[in-house]
Amino acid sequence: MAVSPVRLNHAVLFVADIERAVRFYTEVFGMEVVSRESALGGAAFLRLPRSGNHHDLGLFGIRGAIAQPRHSVGLYHLAWQLDTIDELVESRQTLLDAGAYTGESNHGATKSVYGADPDGNQFEIMWMLPRTSWGPYDNSAVVERLDLTAELTQWSGIRTAGDIVHDSTRAALPDPTQ
Repeated sequence: MAVSPVRLNHAVLFVADIERAVRFYTEVFGMEVVSRESALGGAAFLRLPRSGNHHDLGLFGIRGAIAQPRHSVGLYHLAWQLDTIDELVESRQTLLDAGAYTGESNHGATKSVYGADPDGNQFEIMWMLPRTSWGPYDNSAVVERLDLTAELTQWSGIRTAGDIVHDSTRAALPDPTQ
């Protein structure tokens, strides 16, 4: 019988400088530090602002660590899903402001911007079309140029992440079903 998880619960990354990594993820992703551990090179467990999870990201410091060269075997990137295309537009600007932006793509059913943290760990921030709108992308994964302005015009305000815990400090997004 196969293991049948529902989704990835959390990721753990090795980082060269724990303080720099914590600062990046708290400033760029708005994560909160749930716990700190001082053993070895230090560790931190962080939670996304709207997550109902205990922690979404673990960071383990390794003194003297050297970043893996690009195109090495290992983790390629983590993908963080947003609730609206509007948030994707905001996230793109946040990555640009942080000097962490590395690109963007239209994958048909998903729209994505990409970045890298100070250790070179790559990540994707993505928004998924409503399932009923996947159409020809139901069984394909294209890599095309993303026209974020056109996507925003078409999909603004449409929530697709399902049930999430909303941060009471953020303005509530409109409910497209009302």
